[in-house]
Amino acid sequence: MPKTDWFVYIIEADNGKLYTGITTDLSRRFKQHQEHSGGARFFHTSAARKLVYHEVLPDRSTASKREIAIKKLRREQKLALIESKTTTDG
Repeated sequence: MPKTDWFVYIIEADNGKLYTGITTDLSRRFKQHQEHSGGARFFHTSAARKLVYHEVLPDRSTASKREIAIKKLRREQKLALIESKTTTDG
């Protein structure tokens, strides 16, 4: 069975709020959030605007633990995390 990478991601909503989740397929999951087809209720009040951050992780367990750690961060810390990834990606 081939190894599947997991992603932890942050999406910015139209209202500026940040949503964190995990998936094995970033583009499919983002599309689901935009179309409200299997996406989180979080996006029922404000549409998913853009994917602002993601990390690749080796398995679901690691991705879930990282998701929880990110969700515990204050907004300012999440924005710093997003900024640090943006500056290292070029």
